[in-house]
Amino acid sequence: MNILVTRPEPGASATAARLTALGHDPLLAPCLTIAPRRAVLPAAPGAIIITSGQAIRALPESYRNIPVFCVGDATAARLREAGFLSVLSAAGDAADLLQLILRHRRDGTHVLATGERHGQWLAARLQEAGVKIVRRAVYSARPIRVLPEDAAAALAGARIQAALFYSAETVRAFARLRPAGTAAVTALALSPAVAAPLAGLPWNQIRVALSPTEADLLALLT
Repeated sequence: MNILVTRPEPGASATAARLTALGHDPLLAPCLTIAPRRAVLPAAPGAIIITSGQAIRALPESYRNIPVFCVGDATAARLREAGFLSVLSAAGDAADLLQLILRHRRDGTHVLATGERHGQWLAARLQEAGVKIVRRAVYSARPIRVLPEDAAAALAGARIQAALFYSAETVRAFARLRPAGTAAVTALALSPAVAAPLAGLPWNQIRVALSPTEADLLALLT
């Protein structure tokens, strides 16, 4: 099956490798460009919170011994590979992450390292629960202005059977391009929140992963 991968790097290449191992033919079309942002982070927080693996590169070496809360298992694996010694994964979405943090809250400040314009809901809920939280935007995500030529041609030529979507922001970036050929494609969404903006384009069908994990998203391909 020819699969369009719309998530940004470095996740896009990792997903492509998994698809290839499953016998599919991935075509990369990252719809967001990720750029680091300068941010002043506390020297010794009680805990770190990240909502995306994109934030990992912004975390200083001195944070490696500090507990980290993250949304999903794939991000948890990347954190451990980067040398973080205490990683807790919510294995779900932002609501699951909120509950995980409340169950295991630490003394001191919790640093929420996130994307520009991201994380406000989580920060607000944590503040309401009495958690000392500092939110820092450590990266920005900008929508691409045009799809890669090979991806646009494959869509227009009805050579794509399915497209993977990991975030609502990616969906909105993709939809702004109004690509031809989506009526022949099955859109696969990581969660209902990701699926919601997919309704703005014609699709063969829209399917949602049973839980917000890549394993369940790729299971929709079988």
